[in-house]
Amino acid sequence: MMTTKFQKAYFQIVLLIFLPVIISAQNSPEREAILSVERIWDRAAHNAFTSLINFNGTLYCAFREGNGHVSDFNGSIRVIASEDGQNWQSVAHLFEQGIDFRDPQLSITPDNKIMLNIGGSVYVAGKLTAMSPKVSFSNTAGKSFSKAQNITLDSAIKIGKDWLWKATWHKGKVYAGVYQPGKEKSVHLVVSEDGIDYKFITTFDVIEGNETTLRFTKNDEMIAVVRRGGKHNGAIGISAPPYKNWKWNALEQRLGGPDLILLENDVMLCATREYLPSKEQTIIAKVELNGKTTKLLTLPSAGDCSYPGFLMQDKTLLMSYYSTHEEKTAIYLAKIAYLPEIFEKK
Repeated sequence: MMTTKFQKAYFQIVLLIFLPVIISAQNSPEREAILSVERIWDRAAHNAFTSLINFNGTLYCAFREGNGHVSDFNGSIRVIASEDGQNWQSVAHLFEQGIDFRDPQLSITPDNKIMLNIGGSVYVAGKLTAMSPKVSFSNTAGKSFSKAQNITLDSAIKIGKDWLWKATWHKGKVYAGVYQPGKEKSVHLVVSEDGIDYKFITTFDVIEGNETTLRFTKNDEMIAVVRRGGKHNGAIGISAPPYKNWKWNALEQRLGGPDLILLENDVMLCATREYLPSKEQTIIAKVELNGKTTKLLTLPSAGDCSYPGFLMQDKTLLMSYYSTHEEKTAIYLAKIAYLPEIFEKK
């Protein structure tokens, strides 16, 4: 009897100690906000680098298929579509002999077509020898895509190793950052009226910049988040038209394949790869122009991961990304409830 009473008292003490921890875990931000995470594609050996849009009521996700992350001569681009976010079908598969197609980015043109930007890399004996940005356009129904063609860059900046990483349309023009590996100030801001011919605007005052995402405020200001080489933290900048003069600050986070979304309440969310001492994972963080970075959510992810695509739809945040936390590198779609107490917190 004494043993039973002792065991009961011991159990009550343990419960008092650990119950708050259990309740806290059950009500964590991830549990509150992340509604679902579904694997939507894994048919290639390596499926990575995503982009996500809503075109005429249908979700489109683009990504690269290949044998591995880099130095792959057979990288191709797959575009899949879904009306419900659960059932997906392939609508396009783009490839070119001898060129590694990489980092597809989807956007919608003023004449209501899908524009697909592609990085074209050429490797010789495993060494990168050339980079040529390419573009493809869908028909108005979004059911077929043209053969990828070369983008024309301003002769003032073109060097033959040029990567137009992502393009963003605003008021009938499309803007992008072109980065050139090996240069100290390596990101050039360019603009086009047709998505094919790009003119030089300015060079970003960011050391070792590369992958750049551009977004626009209600006041036509342009905001840029820039990944930087090595172990440097990312950078965030803002500029008013004509986007020649910029104010920059370092973020409190190292970036990897960042996407940025500006919400109606002026909150800026950045999804990116988080580099921890012992692991890498995909996160969503709140970022501010002064560089302050607040991690909000960690998505199910590990290892080779990130390169997300953001989309706000019916007050739900949709995010495509890739990860290697399960048995292979695959494409995922997360549905996230936009909860002010999480996303708008100071």
